[in-house]
This record gives sequence, structure tokens and C-alpha cells, in this order.
Amino acid sequence: MTAPASRGLALAVLIVLTAAWFAGLGHRKLFRTDEGRYAEIAREMVATGDWLTPRLNGYQYFEKPPLQYWATAAAFTAFGPSEWTARLWTALTGFACILFTWYAANRVRGPPVGLFAAAVTASAFLFAGLGHFASLDMGVAAFLAIAVFAFVLAQRDPATPAERRRWMVAAWAAMALATLSKGLIGFVLPAGAVAAYVLLERDWRLLGRMHWLAGSAVFATIAVPWFVAVSLANREFFDFFFVHEHFERFLTRAHGRYAPWWYFVPILLAGLVPWTLMLFPALARLPSAEPGVRFRPLRFLAVWAGVVFVFFSASSSKLPSYILPVVPALSVLIGTELAVAGRRWILAQAVVGAIGGLVAVLAAPHLVPRWADDDLPAGLLQAALPWIVAAAAAFTAGSVASAGLEWRGRRTGAVLALALGALASVLLASAAYERLSPVYSAYDSVARAAPGIPADAPFFLVETFDHSLLFYLRRTATMVVYPDELAVPIGWEPRDFIADRAAFEEAWKSAGRAAALIRARDFPEWQERGLPMKVLARDPRRVIVAKP
Repeated sequence: MTAPASRGLALAVLIVLTAAWFAGLGHRKLFRTDEGRYAEIAREMVATGDWLTPRLNGYQYFEKPPLQYWATAAAFTAFGPSEWTARLWTALTGFACILFTWYAANRVRGPPVGLFAAAVTASAFLFAGLGHFASLDMGVAAFLAIAVFAFVLAQRDPATPAERRRWMVAAWAAMALATLSKGLIGFVLPAGAVAAYVLLERDWRLLGRMHWLAGSAVFATIAVPWFVAVSLANREFFDFFFVHEHFERFLTRAHGRYAPWWYFVPILLAGLVPWTLMLFPALARLPSAEPGVRFRPLRFLAVWAGVVFVFFSASSSKLPSYILPVVPALSVLIGTELAVAGRRWILAQAVVGAIGGLVAVLAAPHLVPRWADDDLPAGLLQAALPWIVAAAAAFTAGSVASAGLEWRGRRTGAVLALALGALASVLLASAAYERLSPVYSAYDSVARAAPGIPADAPFFLVETFDHSLLFYLRRTATMVVYPDELAVPIGWEPRDFIADRAAFEEAWKSAGRAAALIRARDFPEWQERGLPMKVLARDPRRVIVAKP
């Protein structure tokens, strides 16, 4: 067993992690779909003062519960709307998850497993990447992890009755916050894991240690009020949220996100990099890892990961980020293995990372330019290339340092070096994305066009919908022909939606002043129609025009 890290080293790791985790939140423009959407919903909450009914472009938006919208709206109110405040909740919940993983793993397995598990969580590619991306997945993953770890702390054999009650109440509260983050999975997935574990271990007495009365009261107090209030205020909510967004999403292909059952296998293996190799001995050791105890924390964490994996693999709607909740639990298994594994596993892991990073450094200058097409100009890729190479180089350096430290018998240093290299590579790769922001974000186009956009005139989104544009315009817009994800709420409340081109032409001609966003590939056709349009800004995907 590796010796525990000193207090000084643990404090140094915490300082470096904090600085690295939060320093770059504002250096990238908002991505045009998820980041733009969730920032805009929060901005509209602040602008309208309605914190009960989420809205996107003025339309009711009931796909997800409001916890992240509330948190982001609060950040906008306190610090103003910006990229870093839009990502603040994601970063905070991710950071809290890392710290609680550290704490829980130390309580369950002892130092240095906590430090190792935290390092794995913070640097696994999937977790580190989504921890700096404004989507709902990190918030729900963090609260699910806290719920699962609190359950483990409550059920472990040495827990006193007072500890068991305290941690079970905390688990119920975390499930409520997960439910307010992304819906019924906040309760269904933990319940499924407990049921699977009880069946596997034949530990029926565990069900009597759940503190059902106090726990359900806490859950209901936190989670239920908003669902009741929004249902009373909006008669469409219940059917859309519970039937359409949960059961139909899971059982049908209506959302256009179908993928085969094995979809998450490569995503999980890639998402755990640089620690993927260590997962296999960690799982192999499970049967003999916890002898002589009634409740087996590691086995429960493995069951939890398995339930999440099977649940989303069975779903007819899949996205890569859905598998994120398994990462903290698997990190504890990997952290446990890192503390006891033989040298060959650590060296093999570092060598594989070094080879992979070096190959990426050498191949990137040849491969990256080939990604260029009409939507992604070669010039932008050339600007991103140095950052891509730097990301691969950081990963290589961390892997080489890890191998050297392990060879000298310094296991803790080897783990931290690999984690630092991986986290640095993710942050550098995100800087590469910023060089592509003229394509993937509307920020630059809006900045160039803003002086020519009348503040009191209608703005039209013509056969397209760019979520980031709404956020950077700081206003809603009139949608033309293409309803995007708002088709159902537009059906409830059509408002000013324009259903065909002829109606848009009439609205444009009759408006005294107006502006519009048009897809770049459609713009020549609109020019041929002879509508009076002055180009304010243009990029490979979009054209912003004004009526002269």
C-alpha cells in the first residue's frame, strides 16, 4: 500500500487544482448549441423576472428542470452575463464532486486512495472536458456522485447510527438536487443501483437502513415544490416533461439520438483516458477486495456504474455525456488499484500515454488541416493547430514524468504527474477550440454586426436557429420556417413565428427597420429574391443583414 501524502502535498495539490480548474472559464466563447441554450435560458430569467417557467427565445422550455438555470441566473445577477458566469455552475459542481470523491474515498479506503481518486476524476478526459462546458450533465453527475458516496458512507460497517442517519439524509438531499438538475434519473438511477446491489448480495437488511421517512421528507421538500408550482402555472408541463421528455425519450427514437447498444463502450474507454488501462485490474480485484465485511463499498460502486451504463445503453436516446455519472465511482476503484498495483501496471499506463501523446504531436500537423471544409476554413484550423500540438505535448510530458517517478519508486508523484499532464492537455485543447469560435459561436458575427442592428427593430432567424446568437444579442428573435427544438412550445403558443418564406418576405418589406440571421449557403438565394439587405457580418456559416 502506498504511503499517504503529507498535509503539505495535499494542500499544494488542492491549490494547483483550484487554480487550473477555474482560471480559464471565460477564455472561450459560448458553443452555439448547449452552452448558448442554457446561458440564454438563464439570461431570459433575469430579463423577464420569471424564475418559475424556463423560456428559450420567449417560448416555454420544459425539457429540463431549473436548478442550473437558477444558479446561472443568480451568477448573471451578481456578476453580469458572460462566458465565465455561464460556466460557473458547471465548474463549481464538478469541483465539488472532485473534493467529495477525495473525502469519501479516504473515509472508505483510507489515504492515499482519496487523493488518487480525486486525481483520476479531475483528469479523466470526459470529466475534465465537461467540467468546463456549460451543459446540465456535470451538475446531475456531481449530485448523483454525492448521493452515491453519501449512501456508501452511511452503509459502511463502522458507521454509527447517528452517522448512518446523517449520511442517508444527505444522500436523499443530493438525489433531490440531481432531480432538479435533470429529471427523474436523479432518483431512478440510485434506486436502481440499491435494488441491484440488494439482489446481488442478498442483503435485504440494507432496505431497513434507508431512513425512508426522514429521507423522503427531505427529498420532497427540496424537489417537489417547483414541479407542483410550474404544473399549476403551465397546464402543458406535466405531459411534456414526464411523458415526452422521459418515457418517449427512453423508449422511442423520436429525439433522433438513437445509437447501438455498444455506443458507450468506446466513449467510456476514451473518456477515462489516461486511466483506462488501470480500470481492468481494478475490476479484476473486486471479488477479493473487501473480505470479512457486511457492506462492500467498492462492489456497490461497481454496481452503480453498471446500472448507469446498462440504463443508458438500453435507452433509445444517447449522447456521449450521458455516461458521465460513472466516472467518480470508477475513479475510486481505479484510485484503490493505484495504491496497491505493481510497478508494471503504472509503467505500462505511463508508457501508453507517452506513445499516444507523441504520436498526436507528430501526426497533428498532417491530420488537422485535412478537417478543413466549406464550414471550417483551413485558416482557422491552422490557428488552432499550435494549441492542439501543445495539448498533445502536455499529455506526453505528464506521461513521461509519471514513468520516471514510478521507476524511482515515487507512486504518489507518478499519479499526480499523469493527472496534471492530462488536465493540462484538456485545458489547452479548449484553447484550440477558441480559435474555431468564429464558426462555432455567434460572438464574432454579433460583435461586428452590433452597430448596425437597430435595438428596437425586429430580428429574424431565417430557416436556422443559433442559440449563442440570442445570448450575445441580449434579446429574443422572430423565428422563420425552422422551429428547431421549439416546435412543440411554438404549437402551444405560436406568437410571432413565421411559418413560410412568403410571410417572411412580407414582414421584411413592411418593417421600417429590421435585421436577420441567414445561413451562408442560403444567402445567395435570398439575394436573388431582391429583398433589400445590407450585409453587416459574414462567416462561413452565417450572414447577419439589416434592412437599409
